[in-house]
Amino acid sequence: MKHRISILGSTGSIGTQTLEVVRDHPQDFEVVGLSARHNKDLLAAQIHEFKPRIASLECGVALPGLPNGCRMAGAGSEGLCEVATHPQADTVVVATVGAAGLIPTLAALRAGKRIALANKEVLVMGGEILMGEARRLNRPILPIDSEHSAILQCLQGENLRRIRRIVITASGGPFREWPRERIESACPADALNHPTWSMGKKITIDSATLMNKGLEVIEAHHLFGLPVDRIDVVIHPQSIVHSMVEFADGAVMAQMGLPDMKIPIQFALSFPDRFPRRDPPLDLPALGSLTFAAPDLERFPCLAMAREACRLGGGYPAVLSVANEEAVAAFLAERIRFGDISRLIEAELEAFSNPSALDFETILEIERRTRESVRARARG
Repeated sequence: MKHRISILGSTGSIGTQTLEVVRDHPQDFEVVGLSARHNKDLLAAQIHEFKPRIASLECGVALPGLPNGCRMAGAGSEGLCEVATHPQADTVVVATVGAAGLIPTLAALRAGKRIALANKEVLVMGGEILMGEARRLNRPILPIDSEHSAILQCLQGENLRRIRRIVITASGGPFREWPRERIESACPADALNHPTWSMGKKITIDSATLMNKGLEVIEAHHLFGLPVDRIDVVIHPQSIVHSMVEFADGAVMAQMGLPDMKIPIQFALSFPDRFPRRDPPLDLPALGSLTFAAPDLERFPCLAMAREACRLGGGYPAVLSVANEEAVAAFLAERIRFGDISRLIEAELEAFSNPSALDFETILEIERRTRESVRARARG
């Protein structure tokens, strides 16, 4: 029986690579739903190739000439939820960027879907609520991030109570060897020049600030139930070891592989099975050596801020995530300098007052206020 999937964010980097996996395994996967934000031309081409039952454009633009059997859902969050809850979909790939994935992910869980999650912000902002719902409904949330996929693979067949710590690897991004003064004034083209991975713009900037690792620490905290002081980050420029798990007896399990996002995407879609791929084997002699180093928190303060937000809990991770999203957008639009990204985030965290209780309405209000505040700071 085929795995039937809906993809939220099908025209982005993860979405298009997910469809490449589908092309590689047409006998195993069937596309039921597709959604995009603005890229109507690419979405139209995807619809005509994969012939889903439902599609949506968040911006609300109509798509004429749909193939028979496919209908357009509404705009915005409503359309995303329609795609995410379509009755014929078994798995929903959440590949949207930012807070837009929160509500449709919860809707998909409540509709009995299993989640293949590529959107960091979903767990960073609403991890307590979403993981609680996943446990209550006995529905899996399977990570697509290469690091969390690696951890999941290392934990297969293991006693989760015997985990001593998790070690998340980081390439170090394009500024790994840059001095702090040069990093401060880096331009978008510099920050988008990632040495290892091919990713979307937002996550590539997050890699340059190391915020992506901070968000991954918070994700790991929710996915695997470990406190932040048992989740470490190491710089590993070769991006061959994708993450490690250390157990109570001192044994360390590592998942290794070429830096190709289609591998963790396919693992999430086929879990618990593994489907074959035609990639070349990992040539260890050609690699020569693998190196590891501690991250420099002076040059990359976003990682330290993310760890502290995770310790504080409540609404702090949501403030961190939204402030980062807005600061990155301002940097890409060349309204602020690279060094201003961390300063804007720090200012929001310092000004924030944690609510006594956290629900989705509170999270969405935190999102709204933080966006307004960061935009105002960026203009100033």
